[in-house]
Amino acid sequence: MNWIKNFVRPKIRNFLSKREMPENLWVKCPETGQMVFYRDLEANQFVVPGSGYHMRMPAELRLKHLFDDGAFEALPQPKVAVDPLKFRDERRYVDRLKDARNKSGLDDAVLAGVGTLDGLELVAAVQDFSFMGGSLGMAAGEALIEAMRAAVDRAAPFVLFASSGGARMQEGILSLMQMPRTIAAVQELREARLPYIVVLTNPTTGGVTASYAMLGDIQIAEPNALIGFAGPRVIEQTIREKLPEGFQRSEYLRDHGMVDMVVHRHELPETLGRLLRLLMKAPALETGRSTEGPALAEAEETASQEQDEAGEEPTAANDDTEASREAAQ
Repeated sequence: MNWIKNFVRPKIRNFLSKREMPENLWVKCPETGQMVFYRDLEANQFVVPGSGYHMRMPAELRLKHLFDDGAFEALPQPKVAVDPLKFRDERRYVDRLKDARNKSGLDDAVLAGVGTLDGLELVAAVQDFSFMGGSLGMAAGEALIEAMRAAVDRAAPFVLFASSGGARMQEGILSLMQMPRTIAAVQELREARLPYIVVLTNPTTGGVTASYAMLGDIQIAEPNALIGFAGPRVIEQTIREKLPEGFQRSEYLRDHGMVDMVVHRHELPETLGRLLRLLMKAPALETGRSTEGPALAEAEETASQEQDEAGEEPTAANDDTEASREAAQ
């Protein structure tokens, strides 16, 4: 793609007029320092072409790349009290919310939508880290709960893309209350015997990890995503020991049994489509998305294990598996 042809127009401009140049035409890879043209990065689903580094992806684009033909119906954002604690630090909380909304284009940190994936109806929710670090507040918690209940009402599976720094401190105990509330909503999905799949992205930490983000029937992680409760620096300062290489990263957690698989972003729709069809006992697609690749083979094996644990109903979670996962939290 020739960026000069795209952005330098062959016409005479007024020398006296002030031209405003976008600040994000080029993006630097945090891992290798490679400079990538923004539109090329966006076209590659925010994966750096050279290094394969997975950068943060806007919530709306996440849903468009997930659902068939990029079509989905956004669920309405629930109305909650704004700044009930009248919180203020260096700035007022209401001012921070206003800036976050202008920056992200979202009402809050969670965007949920309904659409189809390989023809199968699906409800999905995405936490957007650009909105106050994807923090869990009353609005985000209520949006997740309503999205899960929408899945129950539609008898559809639910997929969550988690990305968060944890609970939103500006809402205090009201933020922490969202942890048990969202866990109760996950239980409603299980009682309805509907699949709940979590895709852990970089980063997923704090109270989000300690609650609904680690309760999926199947846990998927993007490559090299930071996943944990406290950060590695906090842990090292607390225990005064050097942590192992790659500690709290996706591959480390997969090797130690905390997540089921690590899947490249480009392969997520195919992987999720195959998993959901297996768990919902839907017939396999004769045509459609490609079903090749090691990630799908791993996905099929994981889903088959879930079916074996669940018995006759493949969408039910195994009680022993639930207990062990809850104990691990």
